[in-house]
Amino acid sequence: MTESLTWLTALLGGALIGLSASLLLLGDGRIAGISGILAGVLTPVRGEVAWRVLFLAGLATGGIAVRLVAPRALAIEAPQALAVYAVAGVLVGLGARLGGGCTSGHGVCGVSRLSRRSLIATSAFIASGAATVYVVRHLLGALP
Repeated sequence: MTESLTWLTALLGGALIGLSASLLLLGDGRIAGISGILAGVLTPVRGEVAWRVLFLAGLATGGIAVRLVAPRALAIEAPQALAVYAVAGVLVGLGARLGGGCTSGHGVCGVSRLSRRSLIATSAFIASGAATVYVVRHLLGALP
């Protein structure tokens, strides 16, 4: 993908995320927080599982479709071992549970509704991410 299209694909992706979150809220009155949707599948409540599974399947299907149509769009270079990413993923998941939601629930849905709790949570996510990158890159020298 050329650099000149990067802003356009980012804009389109953001619009699709906003549209899907809006449709879920307007159509079913639910917040599109991925960690909450997944938690509802892992701890099922009668009548709540089907839409959650379909939502998650749609996320996976979208990623698979992009991979098939434009494989270079999802090409990444992984400078760390898989175990590092696994531990990081578990820590992110724990943080989402402790924070009462993830960046999709708080950052996309909560901030757009001007939720004070979400504004605080999103600010904490961003500050924690920035501090982590600074420590890992500049103090530990672990990433390029």
